[in-house]
Amino acid sequence: MVSTSDGKYNKILRAAIDVISEKGLHKTSISDIVKKVGIAQGTFYLYFSSKKALIPAIADNLLTTTLEGIKENTQGKENFWDVLEVVIDKTFNITNSYKDIIVLCYSGLAIDYSMEKWESVYQPYYHWFEEILNKGIKNNEIISDINVKWTAKLIINLIENAAERFYIGLEQDDTLEVFKFEIFNFLKRSLLRT
Repeated sequence: MVSTSDGKYNKILRAAIDVISEKGLHKTSISDIVKKVGIAQGTFYLYFSSKKALIPAIADNLLTTTLEGIKENTQGKENFWDVLEVVIDKTFNITNSYKDIIVLCYSGLAIDYSMEKWESVYQPYYHWFEEILNKGIKNNEIISDINVKWTAKLIINLIENAAERFYIGLEQDDTLEVFKFEIFNFLKRSLLRT
């Protein structure tokens, strides 16, 4: 197996995301992807066994991009609530930018891969948010009697679900600002020390 850390792997993945975003998975061929990258079709198969094998890699790449963006935008923020606002904002931005790819990832992972694979893709994000929750507890910003592991998963999933409902499910009864404000306030009421 060829290393996934070399430049070709990332170029293939980026091209696949671009082409699939434009054409959809079913209308995208491997030829379309390799043409965009400028490589031979055989090179594609050194990295991916099929077009469907791209799905977990795309999901992992999208989540890595999301987490890197969140970490970058939370640097220097010490307050739990400031970090939470960034998580909400970046999640909504990424969901809006990649809504077609997100739908693809969900459907592809649900059909061809187990929930264990999905959970393994999310582990770095969950772990990072567990650290944020622990810091919030330590700084007496949030309640301490929570299961940090489960709370991290619940919060991330809640925010992502809300963003997906807004952009993919088109539940836009309110403005984007109101939608994000309601999520933030719901979480604040749930976690705030009284």
